[in-house]
Amino acid sequence: MKLTLAEPTYLKESISIISELVNEARFKVSKDAIELVAMDPANVAMVIFKLLSSSFTEYDVEDNTEIAINLNNLKQILRRASSNDMVTLELGEDNKLKIQLKGNTTRTFNLPIIELEDKEQKVPELTFPTSIQLASSILNSAIEDADIVAESVSFEAEPKKFTVRAEGELSAAKIEIDESEDVKVHIDGESKIKAKYSIEYLKKMMNGSKLSNNVTIHFNKDYPLKLDYKTVDKVSLSFILAPRVEND
Repeated sequence: MKLTLAEPTYLKESISIISELVNEARFKVSKDAIELVAMDPANVAMVIFKLLSSSFTEYDVEDNTEIAINLNNLKQILRRASSNDMVTLELGEDNKLKIQLKGNTTRTFNLPIIELEDKEQKVPELTFPTSIQLASSILNSAIEDADIVAESVSFEAEPKKFTVRAEGELSAAKIEIDESEDVKVHIDGESKIKAKYSIEYLKKMMNGSKLSNNVTIHFNKDYPLKLDYKTVDKVSLSFILAPRVEND
């Protein structure tokens, strides 16, 4: 296995974002892509990552391979790559992942392959009555507004409108986002759909905006949330987040 990236940004940013949620993970390297599916330690959030072979200048994979890595260690190395560096990943015979950063200098790092429980994470089959497509920056701003007043946020979808609400003990915030050229709200039926989620997790997930200018939001009442960030022919990063269910 030998993989070379001329623009390391997609891998670098993806690993940085994923490592906020997951400490260790198993990558599946196939002839088409590098993929990762992992749960956070609290079993509240799942991350689904795919970096397509078309992102690489060299992509030599003879057999499907699985590599388990400490993501924090990988992040620290990739952080040392500048945007002009060529990044090469190779699987060494000593059961280590060799990472070479080549620019004005050539720097080589070796990361140990770790043992993980042989428990394959399956992506749950979820169906959603609503999908909202909008600029990542709009979602980021709404979450930052909500973070001022509360620890959780309510998403509400209704025809032609998406509303983000947060209520603390004394304060409240309401962000109304109307459908426009840049905001598409699809909802089955005419009813309003509302669900509540953790702001702490959403703040980590919205960093997907570093990969894509747009995000698609899917949710349902008392049901997981799904966020999709995609750059065509390059990378996709999705998150699934468990709801905060109201007890009233």
